[in-house]
Amino acid sequence: MRRVIIHAGFHKTGTTSLQQTLRANRAALRPDIRLVLRPGMAALCDSARAYSRTREDYDLGMVKYEAALLIESLQTEQATTLVISSEDLSGHMPGRHGLHGYGAAPHLMRALSVAFKTAAPDDEVSFFFTTRAAEPWLRSCYAQHLRASRMVWDEADYLKRRKASAEHDKILDEIKREVPGHALIDACLEEHADRRLGVAEALLDHLQVDEQRRSALAPAPPHTRNPKLPGALLSEFLALNRSDLGPQELKKAKRALIEAAS
Repeated sequence: MRRVIIHAGFHKTGTTSLQQTLRANRAALRPDIRLVLRPGMAALCDSARAYSRTREDYDLGMVKYEAALLIESLQTEQATTLVISSEDLSGHMPGRHGLHGYGAAPHLMRALSVAFKTAAPDDEVSFFFTTRAAEPWLRSCYAQHLRASRMVWDEADYLKRRKASAEHDKILDEIKREVPGHALIDACLEEHADRRLGVAEALLDHLQVDEQRRSALAPAPPHTRNPKLPGALLSEFLALNRSDLGPQELKKAKRALIEAAS
């Protein structure tokens, strides 16, 4: 029986580090573990993000369609374990497009379950989520919004308005109710941050990768991880977001600040 592990988020919980660690060790994990990241399922990720915005049946149907295409394309894969990893499978990050949380995620996980089990009924599908303590997660999301969108709230206002979106346990409970026939494993970033490979170790635990094999794996290169931006830079982003700059000028100004800080 082939195992399929769906790592669908959440955003800002060490997902980039986990994915880049696995990517850096792709050759060492083969031939029995095959990794599928966002570039290998862009259409599925885009469909999931679209559904998180619209909640329309058509968009959820597209998620099922793209998921079935993905698993069918992997039918001849010789690996006994597939790791499918992208936080976009849970939809857009809360705060984008007016979203207040991961309310779409339970429906998305059910859609993935239905599509995968229909297209590949012999596969054993499980779900793996990374989480983070509420306040650090909210602060990290806020920094991302300052950098990537025209966020104009200050941090205290953001933390107050978006507090409910940090209740990951509630979303995980809802997901469990939507996919009762599947295992759901969650790993808190803070509990694994000091391990040699970070939160990727939690996934390797689930995959039962032994210590001898694990010792040959290397951490993700530092330049591939999402760096924490200094507070002064975030303040400048906020000022730019509140300015009357046009979209392109705003983007250029932010890029210049990042390059100057590098």
